[in-house]
Amino acid sequence: NKTMLQWAFGLMLGGAVGNLVDRVIFHWVTDFIDVKFFPPIFNIADSALVIGVCLFALDSILEWKRERRAA
Repeated sequence: NKTMLQWAFGLMLGGAVGNLVDRVIFHWVTDFIDVKFFPPIFNIADSALVIGVCLFALDSILEWKRERRAA
């Protein structure tokens, strides 16, 4: 089942394209989400990228564990 991997790549691609479109059209990326307990300011595309990378890492770890169990 590759659903998690598909979500991961979709989020990473969407985040990258979102930031790229902002950069090409406006010549900058607007960061507008300011969480008081988390110092960096970010945008939705950044969030999609981070969540996608985390899902990819989780999928890789789970796949590694499945392969170890099967061996």
